[in-house]
Amino acid sequence: MTDPENTSPGPLSGLRIVEFASFVAGPSGGMSLAQLGADVIRVDPIGGNIDYRRWPLASSGDSFYWTSLNRGKRSVAIDVRSAEGRELLLALATAPGPDAGLVVDNNVGRPWFSYQVLAQRRADVIRIHIEGTAGGGAAVDYTVNTAVGIADMTGPADSPHPVNHVLPAWDLIAGQTATTALLAALHRRNRSGAGSYVQIALADVALAAVANLGWLSEAAQDGNRARHGNYMYGSFGVDFATSDGRRLMLVALTPRQWTAIGLATGTANVFAALEESLSADFATDEGRYAHREVIAAVLRPWFAAHTFDETDKALTDAGALWGPYRTMAGVVADHRAGTASETVLVDVEQPGIGSVISSSSPVRFDKSYSGSAPAARLGQHTDDVLSEVLGLSDADLGRLHDAGTVS
Repeated sequence: MTDPENTSPGPLSGLRIVEFASFVAGPSGGMSLAQLGADVIRVDPIGGNIDYRRWPLASSGDSFYWTSLNRGKRSVAIDVRSAEGRELLLALATAPGPDAGLVVDNNVGRPWFSYQVLAQRRADVIRIHIEGTAGGGAAVDYTVNTAVGIADMTGPADSPHPVNHVLPAWDLIAGQTATTALLAALHRRNRSGAGSYVQIALADVALAAVANLGWLSEAAQDGNRARHGNYMYGSFGVDFATSDGRRLMLVALTPRQWTAIGLATGTANVFAALEESLSADFATDEGRYAHREVIAAVLRPWFAAHTFDETDKALTDAGALWGPYRTMAGVVADHRAGTASETVLVDVEQPGIGSVISSSSPVRFDKSYSGSAPAARLGQHTDDVLSEVLGLSDADLGRLHDAGTVS
């Protein structure tokens, strides 16, 4: 999974991780580990797991979702309903070696794949188990996000209805939490020889995040925070429309960024007069937040009188903090045109689909991106992995195929 100009092995080269997971959290964590050089072996039931055909779909019927989250991994397909298939999975998960015995899963109701069973076969096995709630109950990002109060804070200020968002943020954060946990457990094993059973609940990930932001303490003290629409909470930030119909988000978190807005828009004197008349200090977060609507009203005519390109130059030259609103199609167009700054994006030929937009790991070692790789076909590496890791012969593999145990 290396960039053509960066052929050095990834920092996790040599690690072998068995991923027996579906949907976003586990697979996204496994993909991150693969992009850093680990050999991640994704194990699916024959025919694919429940997420194998999940939307969005390519015109071929293949899943953009599945192929995107499983790039750079090796794929093994096993009939885990059969005793022999279960034995193969357990053997892969607990195979010997200092860089093996590492498992990421989100399975429910499979006692035969419990930590106790794994540890009986390999005492120092590391199992990272992702679950919905700490009590083992079911939860997904879209239910967790509503339960921690995010949907109640999101949306227009004058709407009484909660607003969901489409990004499975807690799933993605849980995936990265899983990678951190795995590497921490491996560090402990390398020092003490101890294995680990690590549980990560999606609901805990979300609750910990909002607590760490101070939002729960705020609610305990002040009650529910009022909605702000597109205004940023606690300082100044809001969207503006330009004369040619484009829209951008402008933010001032520091005195320097606030000064840059006045310089770019020629409104510094107006704001100085307003500060005096309102007895306010717009150089502070508190001052900008309290008078955010007045500030926005002063700035809107300037943006409405200038094109996006004119606004871009003025704000950038002044050192203001801002960003454009783009659609997904706009991001694609900029990438295809070579005008995008997001060099983390790369084009990959995905078998069965064609050219797709992929990404390197956002973690750069020695200034280099990792590059990307296509997802394997379901079960593509079954024979290679079983031969390499478990030492099965061609005759053994042939018998397993004939029995329908592997695919």
